[in-house]
Amino acid sequence: MDIPLRDPNIVMKLSRLGSFHQSRLSFLRSFLKEFKDWDYKRDLFELNQNGFGTAVFSFKKKDRVYSLICFANELDENERSDRVIATKWDAAFTLFDGVPTKIDIERLKNEVPKQEFGRLSYKELTLSRANKSVRVFNHVVKSLSNGVQPDKELLAKVGYLYRTTAVYGSGKFGLADRFRIKDREEIYGPFRLEMMLVYLVRQFTFDQVNHVAKNRNPQKAVNLDPEICKSLGIGNSTGLGMAPFIVNHPTLLNNWIYAREVSLKKIREIKNAAITESNLFKDCLKKSIKNITSWNTESEYQIKKIKSLLKDLNQFILFLDNEFDFNQEYPFNKLYQHLEENYQEECVEYVVSMMMEPYESIVAPLIKEMSSEEDKYFNIPTERTVLELKTIIENKYSEILKINFKKKENNLNFWFISKNKEEPRLANRFDENGSNLEQPLAVARDIKKLYENLSVSKNNLTIAIFLSNNADLRHVVRRAFIVEKFPYSEIQDNTIGQEIVPIDMLRLKLSFFGALKFDPRSDKWLRICMFQGAPLPEQLKNYDEHWVYN
Repeated sequence: MDIPLRDPNIVMKLSRLGSFHQSRLSFLRSFLKEFKDWDYKRDLFELNQNGFGTAVFSFKKKDRVYSLICFANELDENERSDRVIATKWDAAFTLFDGVPTKIDIERLKNEVPKQEFGRLSYKELTLSRANKSVRVFNHVVKSLSNGVQPDKELLAKVGYLYRTTAVYGSGKFGLADRFRIKDREEIYGPFRLEMMLVYLVRQFTFDQVNHVAKNRNPQKAVNLDPEICKSLGIGNSTGLGMAPFIVNHPTLLNNWIYAREVSLKKIREIKNAAITESNLFKDCLKKSIKNITSWNTESEYQIKKIKSLLKDLNQFILFLDNEFDFNQEYPFNKLYQHLEENYQEECVEYVVSMMMEPYESIVAPLIKEMSSEEDKYFNIPTERTVLELKTIIENKYSEILKINFKKKENNLNFWFISKNKEEPRLANRFDENGSNLEQPLAVARDIKKLYENLSVSKNNLTIAIFLSNNADLRHVVRRAFIVEKFPYSEIQDNTIGQEIVPIDMLRLKLSFFGALKFDPRSDKWLRICMFQGAPLPEQLKNYDEHWVYN
């Protein structure tokens, strides 16, 4: 049976994209799988009794080495800030290509703590900084130094000892450009180096807290229990800076979504599911309820979504246990159809992620296709005609063409770059000044304008001639020709309308990162946790790939 891929007009709606959850495709999970047989080592650990100093951690395989260099700094309370405009942090990190020499470490000690104001070299691959959750860190130190383990309930509420405030890569601030390293097989997956940095930072936080506790009370102190370490991740606060990324990288977005859609299609096409496969699916689904029930948030929006998801999942599990027969042909297709007919989008997409768990053979080859050489698709085919472009828009943007942008509610907001923070922001164009500085992120509105201009042009006109009179629409002409080849490259929604929930855009990207427990602090930023529950470095060589649900 040949099942078609899902319609982009459905999948690429923001409410659907904002309902995605982590899966086997997520970058942190594929990173762990790729590096599970590498040798992990703590190469340097020169911290003083208060935990300030330098440390180096590495992954090595044959002649290839990646080293995380950590600089832990003394920070006054009034200097600690997670805001983009901060200039000092509790710790700063860089991922180094190879084994750093003493000269490298001295050079980087001068530059890495400065972050954006420092200058890196081609030897450095990624850059980051992080702040302590002071309350949790101090509680853990106090407990361990007294010979007891910390309060698990407190740790569960926060989920981390440190939170990152940025992770940079791909040539920023002098870091190695992607082209230098893109052909290395082990890092071909998207954001793999960034995932490595965050994972090793997590281990640094455990080693640092143990070190400080030991120095406070050498006779009595104990180390943080490995099971408690596993239950902690690395926190992160993510704002609107992430939203334009998925608009500005259409072919990359397509490749992420396409991998997910092909996985679902192939799983739905399985004629007979083995009992081990169906049991693993059900087992992961039931275990995952624990994750949802331990999801702490004060956001009414998210609490409502969690309650709806929990209600739907419990109902779906009852259906699985009491009514559904996995011995019938095409069981996952029948399940998917049942989901779409009976449950909310959040539940549908949650179970779609869960369906991938038994099917490593389907998912693994697709992970290698999730990167993109975007420059290849940048050129506009100027020899094509107005008629061809109009036809593409009618076929690929049919829902967007129905939007009336003359209505205030459909043209309410504008995206801009804030002067102080140099970060993307969203504002009401009728209440605030600055719409003349609008960024080209209103793709739906601009596509509609493009279509209207094409409709009053001659059909046989070339795109070259059309653009000579409509240069302001070049960015969406390019997008339309990209979406012709990449069906999931475009959000099929209005990113400046009254109804937009910006965190849907953040959740989409973060689900592919592998984030857990989204905690919105408004409709424009949220907190997440990375690697919570993940195996520790010394456990990687023999770990359970379904650790997310344990």
